[in-house]
Amino acid sequence: MKLGIFMMPVHPLHRNHTETLKEDRETVILADRLGFHDAFIGEHLTDKAENITNSLLFLATLIHSTQRIKLASGTCNLSQIHPAIVAANAAMFDHLAEGRFILGVSPGALVSDAEALGILDEDRNKMFAEAIDVILAIWERDAPYDIDLPGNRYKVTTRKTMHLETGVGVMPKPYQKPRPEIVGTVVAPFSKGVIAMGERDFHPLSANFLLPHWLKTHWANYAEGKTKAGVNPDPAEWRVARTVFVADDDKVAAAYGRHDANSPYRFYYRQLQTKLTKAGRHAVFKERLDQPDHEITYEFVLDRLCIYGTVNKVVDQILALREQVGDFGELVYAGMDWVDPQLAKRSMQLMAEEVMPRVNAAIAKPSGLRQRTGSGP
Repeated sequence: MKLGIFMMPVHPLHRNHTETLKEDRETVILADRLGFHDAFIGEHLTDKAENITNSLLFLATLIHSTQRIKLASGTCNLSQIHPAIVAANAAMFDHLAEGRFILGVSPGALVSDAEALGILDEDRNKMFAEAIDVILAIWERDAPYDIDLPGNRYKVTTRKTMHLETGVGVMPKPYQKPRPEIVGTVVAPFSKGVIAMGERDFHPLSANFLLPHWLKTHWANYAEGKTKAGVNPDPAEWRVARTVFVADDDKVAAAYGRHDANSPYRFYYRQLQTKLTKAGRHAVFKERLDQPDHEITYEFVLDRLCIYGTVNKVVDQILALREQVGDFGELVYAGMDWVDPQLAKRSMQLMAEEVMPRVNAAIAKPSGLRQRTGSGP
């Protein structure tokens, strides 16, 4: 099982923008040094807490500051940008990174972004589907492109102005052939979009703020899509994000990762629960879809979504998660604000150097020989 990181990120509102951008860069640089496989970076135009406005622009600053980690938009919000711009910019980024690039995509969920762009009343899921069709068509075709897909609002051609002798009218193709890996973040239980992802060989990343028992619905739908496409579903293509904090001491782990008033995990879930509830998308926090809203308190959410403890306790919790939801190819660690930089960095180090090797050693054993590690450090 690989280890990745997903950073929305979510910072306290009083923090300086310059400093949080430096901190987020330092997080990715540390993840690279520790051997994380990939780093997904979110983007929002109108969120003071989640204050990276363009994931590709941010990630471009990390190409020469990292060595091995794959740099991933997490996500590129396709309802907000013309697909010709996304296709050209993503292709250029892929060349700059020499293939260390994953294109993460989504419609763009933040309603204040949509309002700012004048698309609040648009069907942004439809815009997303139309945009991805056009991006792929640009990469698959040569100039003048002549992309005019049935029912698609985006029309792309350079026929009138193309001049091949001087290179005018030609957009770049990606470095990776035939294209970069495309990953879609999945939030909703029973998401039908995951079926389409399986059919088109896009890979799902299940959000860390989805209760564990809903995760199996994502795999079932992805497998259905793969089967429709005549391909055997491969669990290695499924990423599962979780909220994890690892410490050398149980009391520190419980305080920083869950109970302390200044815990970044508490702040993170207060932000997320408030935003998703206002958007009517808080079913992700429910144990059943008809569960009354008043039962979904902050403590209820934290109890079910925060994995914390010393190394062996975290290993046990990850193995229990895998037993519950089935096999998956990558555990994606949710990045938090560095309230305490020393603890935050140590958690990433323990995750990469202690937790994941023990998880993978346990997975490699025949099922009859596996055993929990116990409550030791």
